[in-house]
Amino acid sequence: MIKINRARLLGLLHDFAQFGKTENNGVTRLALSDEDKLARDYFIKLATQAGFSVKVDAIGNIFVRREGKQAQLAPILIGSHGDSQPLGGRYDGIYGVLAGLEVLLSLNQHRIETERPVDLVMWTNEEGARFAPAMMGAAVFTGKLSLDEAFKKQDKQGISVKSELERIGYLGNDDFSDYKPHAALELHIEQGPILERNHTDIGIVSGALGQNWYRIQLDGLASHAGTTPMNLRRDAGIGMAEAMVKFNELGLREIGNQGRVTVGSIQLTPNSPNVIPGRSNFSLEVRHPSQHSLEQIDREIRQILADVADKHQLAVQLNQVVKLAPLTFNSELLETLRQTADELGYRREDIVSGAGHDSCHLNDKMPTAMLFIPCIDGLSHNESENIKDEWCEKGCNMLFHAVLKLAQ
Repeated sequence: MIKINRARLLGLLHDFAQFGKTENNGVTRLALSDEDKLARDYFIKLATQAGFSVKVDAIGNIFVRREGKQAQLAPILIGSHGDSQPLGGRYDGIYGVLAGLEVLLSLNQHRIETERPVDLVMWTNEEGARFAPAMMGAAVFTGKLSLDEAFKKQDKQGISVKSELERIGYLGNDDFSDYKPHAALELHIEQGPILERNHTDIGIVSGALGQNWYRIQLDGLASHAGTTPMNLRRDAGIGMAEAMVKFNELGLREIGNQGRVTVGSIQLTPNSPNVIPGRSNFSLEVRHPSQHSLEQIDREIRQILADVADKHQLAVQLNQVVKLAPLTFNSELLETLRQTADELGYRREDIVSGAGHDSCHLNDKMPTAMLFIPCIDGLSHNESENIKDEWCEKGCNMLFHAVLKLAQ
C-alpha cells in the first residue's frame, strides 16, 4: 500500500519549528506577527515550487490547490492553522497544515491524478492569543464573523487585524463567497491524554464540546492599603478571587459530564502592592457537551457575579465573546475515516474534542470531520508539546488515504 514520505514530513515540521522558535524548543508564532509572516511566506514558496496554485482571501487565509481531472467538481478541503500560543508547541495546528502539504506532495510523487481538486488551507488566527476571537479566519470564511468586525479587532497594543494584514502582505483579495467543498478534513494533535493512554493510533473525532467564553470586569474603589479599614473596602481583587473559586466549583461539579470551567487570564488595576485593587479584569471559559448545561451554567455565573458584586459593593460588566454550541461531525465522513483506519490496520477510537478548532465553524456549512493523533502526556499549548514519529506518519497516512477515497 502506498504511503506518504515520512522523512519529508518530519523535515517540514523541523523547518517550520524555526519560525518563532523559543529557548526551550517551543514556538511563539502569534497571528500576523513577523514570525507568522515567515511561516506563511515559506509555505507559499513550497507550494508554488511544487506546481500548486495559491490564493489568499481578505482575512489572510491561504488556499493551495492541486488540480483534479475535473475542475468543475467540488474540491476536498484539508488543512489547519499556522499560528501558535505564546510559548506554545511545535505541532498544534501546523501539523495539520504540513501533513496536508505532504499529502499533496505524495500525490505528485506517486503521480496520482484525482478526479476532484484537493485544496489545502492555512487558517488565520485560530488561537486567538493575540486577537480575539479565536478561530477568526474560519469564522470570517463561513460568515459567522463579518470581515469589517474582524478587521477592527485589536491586540493589547491597540494594533488592528487589518493593519497587520496589510503590514505583512496578507490582506488578500481572492473571493471564496461561493466556495463549496465536497468535504473538509482537519488533522490535529489530540492535546489531551486519552489516545496515548489507550495506546490508540488514531482518534476519529465524533464532535466537539460547546463553548462559552466571557470577559468580566469588576469595579470597586482603589484606595490606600495601609489606611483603609478592612470593613470599608470595595476590593475588586477579592471579588474576583471569590468568583473564581465559585466558578471552579461549577467545573468540579461537572467532572462526570465532561464539563470544564477555567479562568485563564487576570489583571488587577492599578496593580500596586500598597493599593487596594479598584478594578479586576478576567477571562472565563466554559466547555460542555450539553447545550442545556451550558445555559444552566451561564445563569449560575451571572448569579455568582451578582452576589459577589452585592457583597463587596462592586459594579459588574460581563461580555460574552464566544458562543459555540456542542456539535457532531458528518456521519458519512466519520464512517469513511473509520473504514480507512481499519484498512491501514491502525488502532482507532471515537473521541470528542474538548478544544475548539476551525472545523467547528465549517461543520454546519459543509460536510466536515476531524482526525486526532496522540501527543506525549497529552501536553499542548506548552513548549514541551511533542509527538512520536510513528504517530506523525500514521496520522498523515490516514489523511492521505482518506483524501484518495474522497477525491476519486
